[in-house]
Amino acid sequence: MTQVAQILRTLIIGCGNIAGGFDAQRAGDQLPLSHAGAYTRHSGYRLVACVEPVADRRAAFMQRWNVSEGYDSIGELATHVGQYDVISICSTTTAHVADVMAAIALKPRLIFCEKPVAPSLAEATQLVEACRAAGIHFAVNYNRRWDPDVLQLAGELAAGHWGSVRAVSAVYNKGILNNGSHMIDLLHLLFGRIELIGTGPARADGFAGDPSVPAQLQTQDGVTIQLACTDARDFSLFELHIMTEKAVLSMENGGMSWRTRTADESEVFAGYRNLGPEVVRAGRLLEATLAAVTEIHKAVVSGGSLSSTGENALQALRVCEAVHECAGNTKQS
Repeated sequence: MTQVAQILRTLIIGCGNIAGGFDAQRAGDQLPLSHAGAYTRHSGYRLVACVEPVADRRAAFMQRWNVSEGYDSIGELATHVGQYDVISICSTTTAHVADVMAAIALKPRLIFCEKPVAPSLAEATQLVEACRAAGIHFAVNYNRRWDPDVLQLAGELAAGHWGSVRAVSAVYNKGILNNGSHMIDLLHLLFGRIELIGTGPARADGFAGDPSVPAQLQTQDGVTIQLACTDARDFSLFELHIMTEKAVLSMENGGMSWRTRTADESEVFAGYRNLGPEVVRAGRLLEATLAAVTEIHKAVVSGGSLSSTGENALQALRVCEAVHECAGNTKQS
């Protein structure tokens, strides 16, 4: 990769899978799936420190990513104000409020936070507003906003390439906040603002207090979105199917593959149109994390815009919280 002029000193808080574990056994020339993997792959960062309360995990992270400074808690960094340009928040969601506020006190130029921003909309709003007041960029890792396939689809839908959208179905699991917010944010990106119509019974299949909830949603154009959920204890599932005037467009395996079936005149039944043979292609989701840190570097160094910020994250949480509240009195399965 081309060398860049400015090196951003980086701190990672939380040393689990998304921090670096997903890349722990991957070769250096493979596309990175984690914060540490992406920072290391990009020439514009130097990963200088990490915070992780579990000693063995912290030691393994430091060794794998050649990190010279490791700390048990972010409180140990109180005297390090101004020493980090970028801080990644990769801790558990329940720790985000304390960790982001502590990160703000260190006065970085940008905070890159894992989703969801916080357990509640009120807490997330507090963090977004605190970053804004401090003049700190706040990026949120809804990674499909950096997926080239998703961006291409968004452009095609906006341009009417596939005709009118008739219906949408989506499926997720492992919590309306944890993975459901990913789907809600993706729906916002593709279709604009969506509203909740109703919900079905919740299912506790992941984190305490964050059930998966099926819901019926609607776009501002009146298109119905059926949001289904399965049980994460069976297997992970994150898929989107868009029925349009001209085709059915499917994102499968979380974006690792795409399937298109285009309508054409039936060769059997005169006057009818059928879906033709499916065209399946590999997705480019794995490019998203490196694209995110590349965009973040540009935003910090030269003031470029960010594709995923606290603003879209709050919009997703508003819908997720509405879904959760609507399902609150329904028996969990």
